[in-house]
Amino acid sequence: MKKVLIIDDEENFCEFVKMCLELTHQYEVIMAHKPKKGLKMALKQHPDLILLDLMMPGMTGFEVLEELKLDEETLSIPVIMLTAQNDDESKIASASRYCEDYIVKPVDTEVLREKVADVLSRSGKF
Repeated sequence: MKKVLIIDDEENFCEFVKMCLELTHQYEVIMAHKPKKGLKMALKQHPDLILLDLMMPGMTGFEVLEELKLDEETLSIPVIMLTAQNDDESKIASASRYCEDYIVKPVDTEVLREKVADVLSRSGKF
């Protein structure tokens, strides 16, 4: 079973995504509703994938992504941005920071499952 960490300040959305992924019985989903807590969980839990919101209070998803990619322990964890930001600038900025994929909210559950499986297979973690 693959471990997926969701870092998103919207608790209801996290629960929705968790339910969608856990229905497949392929994923264990853990959640952090604050960016700093998400960084600590990534170090402690070593997830196979991180789903990361872009707009959060206190720290943006870009800042979280940069910290993840600067740390040897979390550098190789694939990250998918899961955000309401649907502009090209955000998508390009995510890709330039080594984000593996970009999903726009509201999310289609089938697209979410497909992209999660695809990123995990490309990273050799599935």
